[in-house]
Amino acid sequence: MVFSSVFHSSEGVVRYLLALDEIAIPMRGKMSESGKMILLVEDNEDNRIVYSTILKHFGYEVTEAWNGEEGISKARTSHPDLILMDISIPIIDGWEATQVLKHDPATKHIPIIALTAHALASDREKAFEVGCDGYLAKPCEPRAVVAEVQRFLGRNNGH
Repeated sequence: MVFSSVFHSSEGVVRYLLALDEIAIPMRGKMSESGKMILLVEDNEDNRIVYSTILKHFGYEVTEAWNGEEGISKARTSHPDLILMDISIPIIDGWEATQVLKHDPATKHIPIIALTAHALASDREKAFEVGCDGYLAKPCEPRAVVAEVQRFLGRNNGH
């Protein structure tokens, strides 16, 4: 899915996504409340905007990293409740970043969901082999991302 740069505000993106995905929930006045934290490791700016906006809409706090090295660092310092990990990212790819985090006693308990354009069955198998706890192939509808996050963290809107 490609999203136009017409949406200059995060609320505009959410309204578009809600209409696109037919998610029938009222808009909140406040986009993010103090809930569970998601680390989104994604190098594509459009994807970061779409996924972080929809997650914030559902009450999750979102912190972002654009490469694997920054993702590892932020996971170690911010201790997120869950990580959404793109695989094809700069500096350290998502496969290696996942392995590093799953071998680190401080971060090995954090669920990692691969969110990637690598959509072959072998890619799915590799995601689980390197330590991912979940797998979503892109393009991925935002509501599917939320559903997968909720599968790990519960359906209580990030609280």
